[in-house]
Amino acid sequence: MLTLHRAALVLPDPADPTAPSHVDGAVLVRDALVEAVGPYPELAAAQPTARVRDWGDALLGPGLRHPDGHRLLERAYHPDPREELGDAPVPDGLVGEADEARCGASARRGLQRMLGFGVTAVAGPFERASVRTAVARSGLVALPGAGSAGSVGLPPVGLPGAAGAGSAGSVGLPPVGLPGAAGAVWSLDPLVGLSFAEAVHGRLVVGGRADFAVFAVFAPGEDGPRAGGCRAAVLGGRLVFRRR
Repeated sequence: MLTLHRAALVLPDPADPTAPSHVDGAVLVRDALVEAVGPYPELAAAQPTARVRDWGDALLGPGLRHPDGHRLLERAYHPDPREELGDAPVPDGLVGEADEARCGASARRGLQRMLGFGVTAVAGPFERASVRTAVARSGLVALPGAGSAGSVGLPPVGLPGAAGAGSAGSVGLPPVGLPGAAGAVWSLDPLVGLSFAEAVHGRLVVGGRADFAVFAVFAPGEDGPRAGGCRAAVLGGRLVFRRR
């Protein structure tokens, strides 16, 4: 199946300031792979039968990597909606937990919620078998863990009551405490602590896997989308998240 994803701005490689961008651009996806990237009018004329997903006034770019997957998936607990505890991670909620089924279910919920922030790759290491299985089945790319080249820790930010926002611990860096910040949570959104250029995973290239995200266009003077601005996420050509 051919799908043409159109957006007001397409950035195939936000980490490279010299890389070309496309105003009124598009990404043509065939099954799980990128078939073309360029101006929408040209791609639409070349593939008139392709299904079009028009994201309107939005930015389309590579998905994000979360550098703190170990802490978020193996230490934090992601509540079940039936528990009525919200959808923010519970810091250290799995520390000492021996029930692998509970850990795996928590990880699956955490990974699903990460997609809502445009995350398409997550870094380990993942020591629990149940978490490794959850990551493998999620479709997200599993990356090397702490100490790998390019790993960046996210600074903790206390945001009590803000679902999916807060602090994210660290990769290769010690966690920074927030004295007196009762109820602080760890962020599932890499853009809480990283710039867009630092957070993106890979680039959109012809023949590469169609992993990308759609964000609200950033304002003049800003270096990328704001945290919480993800509108949609695509993994292997499949639309896996769309904000309603």
